[in-house]
Amino acid sequence: MRRNLITDVPGLKVGNADNPRLKSGVTVLLGDAPFTASVAIHGGAPGTREVALLDPQFTVNEVDALVLSGGSAFGLDAGAGVQAELAAMGRGFAIGSARVPIAPTAILFDLLNGGDKDWGEATPYRDLGRQAVKAAAPGFELGTSGAGAGATTATLKGGLGSASARLDSGATIGALVAVNALGSATIGDTPHFWAAPFEQDGEFGGLGWPAPFPQDGARLRTKLDGLNEGANTTIAVIATDLDLTKAELKRLAVMTHDGFARALWPAHTALDGDLVFALSTGQRKPRDPLAETVELGAVAAAVMSRAIARGVHAASAAPGDVAPTWHDRFSA
Repeated sequence: MRRNLITDVPGLKVGNADNPRLKSGVTVLLGDAPFTASVAIHGGAPGTREVALLDPQFTVNEVDALVLSGGSAFGLDAGAGVQAELAAMGRGFAIGSARVPIAPTAILFDLLNGGDKDWGEATPYRDLGRQAVKAAAPGFELGTSGAGAGATTATLKGGLGSASARLDSGATIGALVAVNALGSATIGDTPHFWAAPFEQDGEFGGLGWPAPFPQDGARLRTKLDGLNEGANTTIAVIATDLDLTKAELKRLAVMTHDGFARALWPAHTALDGDLVFALSTGQRKPRDPLAETVELGAVAAAVMSRAIARGVHAASAAPGDVAPTWHDRFSA
């Protein structure tokens, strides 16, 4: 059964953990087995842990998990929590008799979103990382959940989004994203999403493009107009069962960034840490590697655009929010 989630890629699970009072959380993507992964960072203000290992020139070829977290640099503790939980499960990169779980982590800035960040000497993110691993399952919540629990955009509350598609070859592609952009996912003051041309089955409202297109629809709207400067970054995962090398996954991550540019305006700014992890479970061998990887990259960008719009569309309101949800603003 297709869920329209990244977990439509066989062998993957996602776990969310968040704290409503904190208005922040963690999302973990796990594989039934270690998977090959790479990354592309196109934003100007990233925050990461263990990401250098994903460069094709470095030794580690497979990882155990990918982690998306709120909390800015404090959220990097989530990776340690995920690592500890995986170690308790006996998972990790074997070095002699030792095992070291590899859990590359990316963070977004949600410290100024109205949540209580007075956590004292120890941040909550390590515990949230462990909880997210324990919650991992094929089905998971979108919107105000996990790493998207406190996310915002220029005009609306952000959130956690996901979507999937199947290629003509039979390969599956899926996206997972925490949308916390400097820019906007919707066109001007309308409820219409920039990602509308890629929408399937009314998954984020079915409104299509506005007609006529509003004269001020392309007027730039960013958090610099209202919310706090620096409260940004969209972090994401693109996954496939097509067997790809780290170098091929690096190119897939680069192409997937086109989905950011088609769903958020502006994207990849100096104040965003926009990042895409790309992974392969390696379960399906390509029959025509060049043609299939070109198609995969194009579809990946479209799927990521859909996931971004779904994350914003699915957000739910909570006390103390600094931005309205899509439904609060447009469903009345």
